[in-house]
Amino acid sequence: MAGAERGRPRERPRGHREHHGGPPGAGLRLLLLLGGLAALAAAQVTSEDQEVPEHKPVELRCAAFRSSSGSARIEWKFQRGSSLTLIYYAGELTEPYRDRVQFSPTSIRFGSVTREDSGKYICEVVGDGSHIAKSEVNLIVQVPPGKPLAHVPSSATVGARAVLRCSEAQGSPPPTFRWYKDGTELPQDPKSSPAFRNSSYSLDPRTGELVFEPVGGWDTGDYHCEASNNVGSPQKSDVFRMEASEVNVGGIVAAVVLLLLFLGLAAFGVWFAHRRGYFSKKTE
Repeated sequence: MAGAERGRPRERPRGHREHHGGPPGAGLRLLLLLGGLAALAAAQVTSEDQEVPEHKPVELRCAAFRSSSGSARIEWKFQRGSSLTLIYYAGELTEPYRDRVQFSPTSIRFGSVTREDSGKYICEVVGDGSHIAKSEVNLIVQVPPGKPLAHVPSSATVGARAVLRCSEAQGSPPPTFRWYKDGTELPQDPKSSPAFRNSSYSLDPRTGELVFEPVGGWDTGDYHCEASNNVGSPQKSDVFRMEASEVNVGGIVAAVVLLLLFLGLAAFGVWFAHRRGYFSKKTE
């Protein structure tokens, strides 16, 4: 009987509580701390893209703001590359934007935008309990491309490598490029077209680079490039001619022979003058 009682678990008196270290209420404080950290970690972040033609108005929405935010602190920032500029801070617009932007808790509005306004606009809302919400708008100010510049070598050696480049710095978003030979567009895959089946090249529409490797005799022609970004009309470069020619082996051999002959005659002249004593007479 006594042995059975020893093996049976002891019942705790009613109302008994176990404390595993720490003062009462420490667990509650820990939960509150973790809840605050979770609120920071779970800060809402939304992102959207927006395009607008140059010199037109645009309204950028602060998706992070909610009507229940109450007396939340709102900040707007502009990021372009590594540069970060404050637009709205401490309850007011900053100097560069004071005459250009209208502020409301839900958005900012530009009366007119230029290409320099392209970039990322960040709205941060800090509410009660340090709850942070953030939204971003990637603004692309649409600008049609200008006239592109084509860099075409005037001559290229058959069997060698030739690089043609097309560039344009004005368009927004950045344009893509096409290349034309004798008025006919070059496809990205030369094997897909009977007109360019014999050519061996690679074409990158994003960078505008056209690389012949190797150059063939059939690659001789008039070349120009075209830039387009779906804003305005495509723009064409000037036309340049590239001549593909074989290496003139016979000419090179003849030039080497003539050079050796000239050096031989010069050496003979020095030897002959020395034998006649011309150098010794000048010394005396």
